[in-house]
Amino acid sequence: MEKSSTHIVSNQFDELQDYNLFETDTILKEILHHYHSELQAEHAVFGETVGRASFFQAADLANRHTPELSRFDARGRRIDHVEFHPAWHQIMQTNRQFNVHGYPFTHCKSDHIKSAWVDWATKFYLTGQVEAGNLCPHAMTLGCIPLLQREPKLWAEIGEKLLSSEYDARDIPIAQKKSIWIGMGMTEKQGGSDVRANQTIAKPVDQSGRGEAYLLTGHKWFFSVPMSDAHLVVAQTEHERIGCFFVPRRLADGSLNQVHVQRLKEKVGNRSNSSSEVEFLNAWGIMIGEEGRGIPTIIEMANYTRLTCSVGSTAILRQALVQCLAYTRQRQTFGKALAEQPLMQAVLADLALETEAALQLSMHLASHYDQMAEQDNLNENSLSQAWIRLMTPAAKFWICKRAVELTGEAMEVLGGNGYVDNGIMARLFREAPVNTIWEGSGNIMCLDVLRAIQRESELIEILLASFSEECASHEILKIERSKLYEMQMLPPDQLQFQARTLVTRLVLLAQSVLMVRYSESYVAEAFIQSRYSAMHGRVVGMLNLSQADIQRLFDRALAS
Repeated sequence: MEKSSTHIVSNQFDELQDYNLFETDTILKEILHHYHSELQAEHAVFGETVGRASFFQAADLANRHTPELSRFDARGRRIDHVEFHPAWHQIMQTNRQFNVHGYPFTHCKSDHIKSAWVDWATKFYLTGQVEAGNLCPHAMTLGCIPLLQREPKLWAEIGEKLLSSEYDARDIPIAQKKSIWIGMGMTEKQGGSDVRANQTIAKPVDQSGRGEAYLLTGHKWFFSVPMSDAHLVVAQTEHERIGCFFVPRRLADGSLNQVHVQRLKEKVGNRSNSSSEVEFLNAWGIMIGEEGRGIPTIIEMANYTRLTCSVGSTAILRQALVQCLAYTRQRQTFGKALAEQPLMQAVLADLALETEAALQLSMHLASHYDQMAEQDNLNENSLSQAWIRLMTPAAKFWICKRAVELTGEAMEVLGGNGYVDNGIMARLFREAPVNTIWEGSGNIMCLDVLRAIQRESELIEILLASFSEECASHEILKIERSKLYEMQMLPPDQLQFQARTLVTRLVLLAQSVLMVRYSESYVAEAFIQSRYSAMHGRVVGMLNLSQADIQRLFDRALAS
């Protein structure tokens, strides 16, 4: 036997590429039909674009060749320039072209588009399956748009550039650019999630108040995407009141603003994207919103970016599931395809149910942002108000945490091939935790849900009442809804101690209701029976679905 014959590669399969992420997603297409999307043809084009092998390869390159910071040029001038691999710019340009950064705001109400947020979520979900790092600048730019639209003078200068679908990576003053990106600077060393503990100081240049210029001095422990054209920053004013400020990277004369990048953060994942630590030395900025309302202003932005976390984590779940199904259908073990082995089927079925439930929840939540936009005022639509204020933090808490656990299971499905660092599965695993932390950790999300329940008790009543029809037809859901009514009446300290339990039960009930309402009946029943089993959550794949049509479930998740 020749030596070369000892190394014959067999029963090994590359990750799935060159497929249309939209056309292979039956569940997504069903959801878009329900919400009356008119962009299915555009989504199909985008799904083909981001599914190409070249896009997958660009994602790999952007994450292997990470951003590099140069603080000074060759002659000692401060430049604070972050250089990205060309693959990063390729991905950013593609997504900007398809309006991933601002689709809901690029169509006025006269266009009669009632699914703008659902269609945006679809775009975010499709591209997020392949490369997640670029979602950060897209999410922050999206979230800042409604805030800046309420600043007439500033919006007149930057509005068209924010909404533009043309990509402009040049590091020049905003006035000279075709399009711009906005980042965010909120977190400080001593405070973390406690923004009220921020110590950065903002002093007025002349007059104080909304629309006036200030000079900021202080430090930000996390400053997202430092090469953005501007950042929204929170800082203390001279009256010890927190304000929100629009701080450009470059001043009108072309000089750098006094925002000094001290270093780039070395993160577990999200490696293609730059996150930094900065110091403000009399950095120039404009107050947006009212003085003393800096936290509510930035939290409004966070409501949108928390939605992006849920959709982004759903995208991670989807891609992990797709890669697992594609691999196990080909991989042979003990005489048959791995996907035909009963124990592996239990794991895959669990992944499929979790992914569909996450997608149903994320898209339904996005649909209420559409209804909010239709009404002009959130208070005019009490059900949308309940969904947005309660389920935005609740969905972020649950879906993002499930992505962390399930990407670990997905790696195991591929065995050693999943654990090596040159495949997409390892990247998905590294990406998943950031969404649990960014825009508020799990505890902060649970506290936000409690705060909404305690301050506006009618919201939970409205939300649970909207589940009446589905709960009345299913005994398990009927009992669970009653328990949630009881649980919210616990004393405050006891309720806070059990907040994670409350939020988890709320999300599972919402997902179950949506599955009954919009999914195939056999899928909904499998989800409910498994999620309300005493064994659920201890480890993936502990299912008792003897009456479920497993093959039909897999074909629904990814057509073979």
